[in-house]
Formats: sequence, C-alpha cells, structure tokens
Amino acid sequence: MQTSDRQKLQELASAPVARLLWRYSLPAVVGMLVMSLYNIIDRIYIGQWVGPEAIAGLAITFPVMNLSAALGVLIGAGGSARISILLGSKDFSGAKKVLETAFVLQVLVVSLYLTVFAIFIDDILRAFGASEVTLPYARDFMLCILPGMMLTNFAFTFNNFMRVTGYPVKAMVTMFIGAGLNLVLAPLFIFVLDWGIKGAAIATDISMGVSAFWVMSHFFRQGNVLSLERNFSWFGWPDLKVVGQIVSIGAAPSLVNAAACFINVIINKSLYLYGGDVAVGAAGIFTSFTSLMTMVVVGLCQGMQPIVGYNYGAGLYSRLKSTFYLAVAIATLVVTLGQIFGQLMPWYIARAFTSDETLISVTVNCLSIAMTAFAVVGFQIVSTTLFQSLGKATASIFLSLTRQVIFLIPLLLLLPRSMGLDGVWMAFPLSDMLATAVTLAMVVYQLRHISTRADMESVSESAC
Repeated sequence: MQTSDRQKLQELASAPVARLLWRYSLPAVVGMLVMSLYNIIDRIYIGQWVGPEAIAGLAITFPVMNLSAALGVLIGAGGSARISILLGSKDFSGAKKVLETAFVLQVLVVSLYLTVFAIFIDDILRAFGASEVTLPYARDFMLCILPGMMLTNFAFTFNNFMRVTGYPVKAMVTMFIGAGLNLVLAPLFIFVLDWGIKGAAIATDISMGVSAFWVMSHFFRQGNVLSLERNFSWFGWPDLKVVGQIVSIGAAPSLVNAAACFINVIINKSLYLYGGDVAVGAAGIFTSFTSLMTMVVVGLCQGMQPIVGYNYGAGLYSRLKSTFYLAVAIATLVVTLGQIFGQLMPWYIARAFTSDETLISVTVNCLSIAMTAFAVVGFQIVSTTLFQSLGKATASIFLSLTRQVIFLIPLLLLLPRSMGLDGVWMAFPLSDMLATAVTLAMVVYQLRHISTRADMESVSESAC
C-alpha cells in the first residue's frame, strides 16, 4: 500500500473530528442526495405523464426494491464496518480478506434473488398489494429493472468500501455518474421514445451499469489501499468465518431494509383496504419525499462510520463520541427541516408528483399526519449506525427492529380499525417516538460503558 494511502487512514485518528466528518460525509451525502433526487424525478415523470395508476404501481414495487437493497446492505454495510475496524487495528491482510469474501458473497446473493424474482414476479407483486389495475405497471417496471438491481447492489456495496478505505470524493463521483446519466436517459426513454414506465427502468439499468463498472474498476486496480486480485485465484466458496463477521454487523441496517419491505406489504394492504389505489399512490409520494431527508442522514452515517470504526479499533474513544454527537446534531437538523416543510407545504409536495386532485388531497392528509414526529428519526438512524460501527451486532439489530417492526406493525394492525385511513398515517409518528425512547436509553448506556473502558485503559497505562 502506498504511503499516501496510509496517511489518509492515519488522519482518521488525528485530524479534527468536524473536518473529518465534513470530508467523509459531504461526498456521501451529496451522492445519496443525488441518487434520491433522480429516483424522485423518475417518479415525478411517471406521475405527471403516465398517470396516478402508474404512481400506485411504482409504489407496489418499493417492497421488492427494499428487499434487494437489504441484501446489498447486508454485505456493504457489514463489510465496510468490519474493514474500518481492521484498518484501525492495522490488520491490512484481514481487511483484504473481508473485501474478497464480500465480492464472492455478493455474486452468490445476487444470483439467488434475481432467479427468485424472475420466476415468481406476479405472485410476489400480488402478495405485496398489487391490484388488477396496478399489477401491469408494477410488472412492466420490475421485469425491466431486475438487471439494474444487480448492478445497483455492486455499485452501492463497493462504493461503501471505497469510502472507508480513504476515497470519499471518488465514492461521491460514483453516485454522480449514475445519477447524471439517469437524469439524461429517463426523460429520453419515457417521453421521446414513449416507453413509459419501462423507460424509467431501462434508464436506471444503464446508469447503474456504468456506475458499477466505475467502482469495480477501482478495486481491480493494484496499488490502492485494498484491491482485488485480477487472476481470481481466491475465487471460490467464501470463508464462512469472515461471512459471519460481515453478516453479524450488516444484519442491522439490512433488517431495516428488509423490515421496510414487509412493512410496505402491510401498509399497502391496509391502504388498499381503507383508501384504495389512490391511498397507495399517496404513500408512494410520502415515501419519496421522506427518503430525500433520510438519504441525507444515511449519507451522513456513511461518513461517520469509518471515523467511528477506525477510532474504536484504535482505542480513541473521545474522538468516537465527539463524532457521534456531531452527527446526531446535523441529522436532527435535516429531518426537522423536512418535517417543517412537509407539514407546512404538503400541497406543493403532492402537486409536484401528480395533477390528480383526489391523489393530491389524500397525500396532503398523509403528510400532515405521518410526519408529526419525523424530527426524531435522525437520532434513531445515527444511533443504529453507532452500534453497527462498534461491531455491536445484537444491539444494532434490535434498534433496527424497534421503529420498523416492534412498534410499527402492531400500530398498523390496531389503529386503522378505529381510525380508518388516518390510523395508517398515525402509526408512523407513534412508532418514531416509541423507538426513539428505547434508542436513547441504549445509547446512554453504551456511551457510559465506553467512558468506563477509556478510564480503565488510562489507569492501566499510568500504572505501566
């Protein structure tokens, strides 16, 4: 490994925390924001020019997309957290082994889920809430987007690895390449070629293909902090011990996405029962808008993760806590601004996606209720990433499940019985507040434990 690359990693233990978080988070935030924006723009194109039924059909595909993302995050987040800790401990050969194992694991996982989705696509979409009206739109989109899902997983997984090995700006460029290309191709395919919802999917496939090629070429180039061998001499069944390390850490953020998949199934069925296809479309707009803020927070967490993981591995606990506190403050500001905008100007948000007055009316009501406690979501996401970065798999998994499963599912099943459609929307803020209360208690305990550990190590060093 080159001297300059070692210096990049050493900065994680010595540079000012605020400057580090800015340097590592800004590219990730910009990248995630750009990716989120081009997804939103796709949905705006579809809603305005294809129709409200297409928006509802696209919303039905969200659970499938979340399930694919969950499998990618399992490897990407778990592998990057493990790599950060190993680099902090100066175990470069161990970090390389994680990178190689993650590649093999990605190939196996992608092959499995693409096969299942391709064979059972109609059954899966119906199970996720598609009606006879929305199924054709959802099917057309999914059959065209399947190759792009594979490429997206490779692009995002190895983009995480690029970031934690000291290349945050290059990781941002990866996101810009895909997003910029999609912004050009989507309107061309949807409007000029008149491919409709299929055009949006094909544009994504091409864009993600270019992004995946860009990021993988980085890891097949020798001389970087970590790289893959060109001769594939290591290719084979992955090391099960390393797989366990990756999966145990990556399970928490992966479960967030997987839980979102099954939550969407329950939500879509409840929405269709109490409000029909128009309510499903409103939820799609709500998800699109809130993802804009949560993706910024996720980008912030991606920047925080290598700093926290490296300093934890190096035993620099005060820097770890300072990074966490700063990340929480920024994340809370972002989601609070999102809540203010969503509750004060819901009509403008809905109108951006559709001109259908019925859908606009339902969406305005959705945003006004569902975003009541959105300001606490940032703290919850950053805290889950903290435990993930520390390698605390069990705690991270539990926190991931509180907001999306443990609290939200019972509320979704109970509240609509007495409140109808409003009960579905009300389940979101109540779940956010309950999950935040649990998260706060666990974070306070963990930070006290870290402080105690730091004091004990300080005493031990003094005695020596």
